[in-house]
Amino acid sequence: MIARSVHHVSFAVSDLERSMAFYEGVLGLERVERPDIGIPGVWFGAGGAEIHLIAHAESAGGPAKKSPVSNHCAFAVDDLEEVMEDLEAIGIDLLASNPDFGQCWVEDPDGNVIELIAPQS
Repeated sequence: MIARSVHHVSFAVSDLERSMAFYEGVLGLERVERPDIGIPGVWFGAGGAEIHLIAHAESAGGPAKKSPVSNHCAFAVDDLEEVMEDLEAIGIDLLASNPDFGQCWVEDPDGNVIELIAPQS
């Protein structure tokens, strides 16, 4: 597996409106389309990558690890199914999303959450 690029960086936020005001008003980022994934949030374009804000009431204390609502970095991959099989074969524990969304999460050796995503066209 070779990570092709940084796809997005995701931040859990306790006050979505306040955070949106910062990313739009202070940083000047523009919103991009976001599918309904069942969790409130907003996405912004940032050059060739995206910034994802995810509403999470417990963000100040840090949400659970290996979770879509954890602060994380995401790497684009070509074939998520193959990547997941390879990770499981070497004993890496992962959390997979609904197959329609094409993503999974793992932790690095220090517990940092890494998302692997097959970008939808």
